[in-house]
Amino acid sequence: MSRVYPFDDAATARAVIGDDGMLVEWNEGARRLLGHPADAVVGRPAAGLLAAAAPAPPAGPRWAGTVGLRHRDGRTVPVWLLAHHLPPRDGHPGHWLVVTPLPGAEPSAARDPLADAGLDQSPCAISVYDERLRLRRMNEAMAAVVGLPQERVRGLRLAEIGGKPQSEELERNLLRVLTSGRPLDVEIFLRTGGEDRAHAWLARMAPVRDAEGRVRGVCMTAHDVTDNQRARQRLHLVNEASVRIGTTLDVTRTAQELADMCVPALADFVTIDLLDPQEYGGEPPARVTAPVRLRRAAHQSVLDGVPEAVIAPGQTERYPRSSPQADALAQGRTLTTSAADGAADPRPAWHGGRDERVRRYGIHSSMSVPIQARGLTLGIAVLTRHRRPEAFTADDVLLAEEITARAAVCIDNARRYSRERETALALQRSLLPRTLPRTAALEACSRYLPAARAGVGGDWFDVIPLSGMRVAMVVGDVVGHGIQASATMGRLRTAVRTLADIDLAPDELLTHLDDLVLRLSDESGGADASGADGGPGEVGATCLYAVYDPVSRRCTLARAGHPPPVVLRPGGAPEALDVPAGPPLGLGGLPFESTEVELPEGTVLALYTDGLVWARERDPETSRELLHETLAAYADSLDETCDRVLHTLLPSGGAPDDVALLLARTHGLPASQVASWDIPADPALVAPVRKQVVEQLAAWSLSEASFTAELVVSELVTNAIRYGSHPIRLRLIHDASTLICEVFDSSHTAPHLRRAKVFDEGGRGLLLVAQLTQRWGSRHTAEGKTIWAELPLFEEDH
Repeated sequence: MSRVYPFDDAATARAVIGDDGMLVEWNEGARRLLGHPADAVVGRPAAGLLAAAAPAPPAGPRWAGTVGLRHRDGRTVPVWLLAHHLPPRDGHPGHWLVVTPLPGAEPSAARDPLADAGLDQSPCAISVYDERLRLRRMNEAMAAVVGLPQERVRGLRLAEIGGKPQSEELERNLLRVLTSGRPLDVEIFLRTGGEDRAHAWLARMAPVRDAEGRVRGVCMTAHDVTDNQRARQRLHLVNEASVRIGTTLDVTRTAQELADMCVPALADFVTIDLLDPQEYGGEPPARVTAPVRLRRAAHQSVLDGVPEAVIAPGQTERYPRSSPQADALAQGRTLTTSAADGAADPRPAWHGGRDERVRRYGIHSSMSVPIQARGLTLGIAVLTRHRRPEAFTADDVLLAEEITARAAVCIDNARRYSRERETALALQRSLLPRTLPRTAALEACSRYLPAARAGVGGDWFDVIPLSGMRVAMVVGDVVGHGIQASATMGRLRTAVRTLADIDLAPDELLTHLDDLVLRLSDESGGADASGADGGPGEVGATCLYAVYDPVSRRCTLARAGHPPPVVLRPGGAPEALDVPAGPPLGLGGLPFESTEVELPEGTVLALYTDGLVWARERDPETSRELLHETLAAYADSLDETCDRVLHTLLPSGGAPDDVALLLARTHGLPASQVASWDIPADPALVAPVRKQVVEQLAAWSLSEASFTAELVVSELVTNAIRYGSHPIRLRLIHDASTLICEVFDSSHTAPHLRRAKVFDEGGRGLLLVAQLTQRWGSRHTAEGKTIWAELPLFEEDH
């Protein structure tokens, strides 16, 4: 093996001995020391140069000591040797580099301009190298770093003193300073003084000049910056934890992020166990007492498959007194145990499975850190080491507590969010219809999906039976998420049902609903610091309201800032209905307009909230086109179509916003199930009308309802003739279960029930109607009003 050194070898005797004990290199300095030329010794056993028995093989990578060597002339020369073992590298086999400075080779310290550069009293490690980069002087601090006395290594190069790749790197930087005359700072990692772990060192190099300004050597100071390096690493780890922990509002995911963060940065195996708040009345306690039951939320290991774990995530375990988990939670502080301290791991006393894992994987240190936030105890993180040889230090404890504290806030936020989400979802489900009513006008199917991350919102839908076989469909969306949005949704849904019950037209209903939202906004707004009324609150909503009449097969719609419905007529393509947009609810003072369209038998209407078409991966217009394509594949099943729409438009990870979807298929009422008569303004002609009604019921095979229907028709027609205005018209509508009697007149005065006195001649008609029918009422029309009453058919079956 041949090596080329760019430095003068005259002052150093150097030899290279292979791991097999053979001499592979012999320099000129070695020849001057012992007299043997290179060709006489290279390739022969190095032991042949020893004047006495060979010393014991070195136990480490470096050895220093005095040995007797055989001179060529036969005499024995005592020589102090420094030997470094270099492992195989870059294709070269392992070998020992043996060096020693030649006596008298270094210049005298007297009158030496470099001698004063060594500051013996300085606490900083200082060394001075001459123009040949040979060590001229070093102080005691540097000797402690090197681990060798100055008198033994004076005259050697840095690479020869250190014998490590880092030493060669430092020597190259010394040469840069020597040739350029500019100072240089270099940071390296190096084991010194028998340390198990590498320390971080900052080597500061500066040229040394004589009185004329010529560079005569290089001064180097070494500063141990391990603590600063570790502080930077801890700060980096804490900052990284702030980014990596709490990316979701999911308790389990957050716990797993904490475990992932600690392995392998702090520990080899980490478990995260959380308390079950239900065992403490729904809220985590401030402090717990042993025994304590914990649920495994997450764990992580440097080993594949986490073989150290004895329970799986989701399982619970009871931790008794004297277990690290229970003791740390009871004391509310971090506890550490280490086999190096002579403290036995207390876990085997109460869990044999853990005892077996401790022995198998050599777990020697553990740290139990309570997970606490906002004065509540949420659980505990247990960090253990078995691959890393060192025990947990006080700095490790501080770092683990800092990371765990940050994670605890995220876990508590996720826990509170989950609790509020569950509460809001329960409220939402209680406010939404459990089932949609079955009506003769249409069949409907619905879906509601809460937002995957933002929380439960205020989307709602409803199907409301109205008088005259008509039915109302409504879909709405309250701004915001959470319990407040769900509660507001419930109030608006109740208001819509109330307004629908008095048969308001869609545009009038939205006007009243707009007033309600304005009042809710005023209630949610507060007063400012001066006591003056604050601005309006943040209550807002959109809504679509539609009324379908199966007799006329026409649908009247109005919307308040809501997406228009999509209609799929039989044999046609899906299209968005042209409904005037209208302002969102809560702005106030702006009008709403309605439109009326004809819907043939079997038309499918799709009403939805904007969460269905708003997605990050595509724009709303593309989503609407995708919705149309999906509805075009409708195949007679509303339920399957609902599922297909959600599966096609929503991402696999869940919708970013609440989604409400209502599909309805219309049915028309045949003309054979409707009969109407114009009523003359003569009370004496009511009897013929009653007879026509009885005959019509017989034609419908509904004779069993004739008696009740005759009484109801008589009262309603008589009241219309007596108190209403012409023209007057009577209409009968029936389906399989209901008979509806309607009387139209041009008066806008609504009838009302009253208690008749003993001698009153009237006032009992509507009371009789109310007793004989399942429900009755009135609705206003553009021409007047309609009084209606519904009679159940086939009552004998109940």
